[in-house]
Amino acid sequence: MTTSPANSAPSRSNFELLLLAILACLWGSSYLFTKIAVATIPPLTLVAGRVSLATIFLLLILAFQAARLPRDWRTWRMLLVQSFCNSIASWTLLAWAQQHVASSLAGVLNSTSPLFVFFLTLLVDRTAKADGWKLFGTLLGLVGVALVVGADSMQNDGKPVIGPLAVLGSAFLYACAALYGRRFASLSPTVTASGTMLWASAFLLPASLVIDRPWTLDPSPAALLAVLALGFLCTGVALLIYFRLVRTLGSLGVASQSYLRAGVSVLLGVGLLGEQLTAGIGVGLVAVVAGVVIINTQAPAVLLRTLRGKR
Repeated sequence: MTTSPANSAPSRSNFELLLLAILACLWGSSYLFTKIAVATIPPLTLVAGRVSLATIFLLLILAFQAARLPRDWRTWRMLLVQSFCNSIASWTLLAWAQQHVASSLAGVLNSTSPLFVFFLTLLVDRTAKADGWKLFGTLLGLVGVALVVGADSMQNDGKPVIGPLAVLGSAFLYACAALYGRRFASLSPTVTASGTMLWASAFLLPASLVIDRPWTLDPSPAALLAVLALGFLCTGVALLIYFRLVRTLGSLGVASQSYLRAGVSVLLGVGLLGEQLTAGIGVGLVAVVAGVVIINTQAPAVLLRTLRGKR
């Protein structure tokens, strides 16, 4: 029996939303694994190991699919830009920050990428509409960020906010990657993910060997297991899903998984690592997540008109 177009479209949409939830869980758990790993592995070596394992995994998938990597230099230049924003700079910055920031806090601050996506599409790409509802969500999210950073600084005796700011820098790079990733619609998710990981490995592995001399390190078993999880699950599998969703849901749609990711990171950080959340940080976290949700939903008046029109 064949499936009618009316039934296949909702089914496809539900499948994409399921993939979005899986992606949120994979990336939400990455903050927990990173926090465990950076205790005994320097950030640069951690990220180098992460991208190297992901590269091996993705190349095996590529061989299984009998797919080919691009052969033109123009595509490889574009993949380098994507790799820098999505992996090389963003993951190194985030891993460094997590030496100074709780995993739950890092997960929530890093979930602000949709706010940056909105600003970039409004000011640079000029494809977003600056309606009052989305502006309200953006401002609410920014207020939440200020509350989180300020409360975290007060909780830790006024320590410098360089750690939280580094996490926000990583979120900005994620936003750039989400927008730039639309250029790879003609490539399969496996090819795009493999290309970006090859570039990341080419830069980060030599840097790790020269700077950290990983053969002199003494990582804990938990840290090694965390690197394996980061490489194969949170990177290899997650990137396959990510580049598929960039094509099917769009950059802002993919970025919307960040508020789900934030919830996963808080649950894991508090539940498994015993991280503490003060009232000030809690209020800020709610404001951040609410702001991200608002910019990804229709204004109440528009939504009400839409629902009335369907009746």
